[in-house]
Amino acid sequence: MVALYAVIRILTEKHTLKKLVFLNVMNFAITGLIVLSIPDIMVLFAGIAYFVGSTLEANAIASTYAGGISHE
Repeated sequence: MVALYAVIRILTEKHTLKKLVFLNVMNFAITGLIVLSIPDIMVLFAGIAYFVGSTLEANAIASTYAGGISHE
C-alpha cells in the first residue's frame, strides 16, 4: 500500500525535489518485493545490490539538484 501511494505521488507531484523522497520509498518497496518473492539466498544478494544501487542513484540525483560539490 505504501509503495502504491509512493507511485501515485511520483506521478502527480509537480515539484521534482519532492518526488525524490517518494522515489526512495518506492525503491525500498521494490527491494522488499524482490527479497520476499523467492526464498533463495541469491535473491537476498540481488535485493541488496538493487537497494545499494538505487540509493546511490537517488543520492546522486539529489546532490545534482542541490548544486553538487562546492569548490571554494
